Amino acid sequence: MTDLESLRTRIETIQSRRTRQTSVLPFGIPVLDSRLPEGGLARGVLHEIAGGGRSGGDAPAAALFVAGIAARTKGKVLWCLTRPDLFAPALAQAGLAPDRVIYVEAQDDKTVLACMEEGLAHGGPVLVVGETARLSMTASRRLNLAAEKTGALAIVLRRWSRPNEAADFGRPTAAATRWRISARPAAPLPAPGVGRARWHVELLRCRGGEPAAYELEACDETGRLALPSDLPDRPAMPRPAHLNRRRAG
Repeated sequence: MTDLESLRTRIETIQSRRTRQTSVLPFGIPVLDSRLPEGGLARGVLHEIAGGGRSGGDAPAAALFVAGIAARTKGKVLWCLTRPDLFAPALAQAGLAPDRVIYVEAQDDKTVLACMEEGLAHGGPVLVVGETARLSMTASRRLNLAAEKTGALAIVLRRWSRPNEAADFGRPTAAATRWRISARPAAPLPAPGVGRARWHVELLRCRGGEPAAYELEACDETGRLALPSDLPDRPAMPRPAHLNRRRAG
C-alpha cells in the first residue's frame, strides 16, 4: 500500500467514526429531542437508564422504556442479564419482537458487563443492553470505547433489589446520558377500563445538553412515546423525592 492509499484509508476511517458518533435515534417528541445533542439518542456511546425509587418498583417501566428504544432500531438486540425474568409479551407490546432479541444469562454483574463489551465489539447487534446494579467509571469507559468502534447503541439498565445498591446510581460514569423512569397513573378513560400507561421520564444528565423531566404516555406497539393530550407541551416538574417509592411484566 502506498503512502497516499494509506492516508486515504486513515481519512475514511476517521470520517466513518465521526459519522457513527453523530448518528442519533430520535424519540419523535420535539420537546424531548431538542434537549439532546443532534436531536436524538446518540449511537456509538453508552446510555444509563434506571427505574425511579430505591426499591426497584419502577424497574418494569425502565425495562419497557429500553424496549421502546430497541423497537425503533433495525437489527438484532443483545440483552444481557442475571435474572431471566423479562416477560417477552410485555416487550412485544412495546414494539420489540421476540425474534429480534438474543438473551445472554450471566452469573453476575461483572460477567454481564463483559458480555456487553464482547457484543459491542462484535458489531452484529444494533443495540446491546446489560442489566446491572453497579457501574464503575472504568467499566463504563470500556463500554463507551467498544460502542464507538462499531456505532452500536449501548444501554446499561440499572437494576437493584436493595436500597444500598440504588445508592450507586448517580455516581460519575462515562455514560452520555442518564435517565430515570417512574410509573404514573394510567391515562383516564371516558368509560371503565385501563388507559395507556404514563411515565415520569427524567433526563438527569446529558453530555452537551441540559437535564429535563417530562410526563409522557408509555411506549405503544411501535416503541413510540407520546405527550399526553391533557397535559401542556412543556417539561414537567421533577418528582418529589418522598414519592419516589413506589420490570417488564
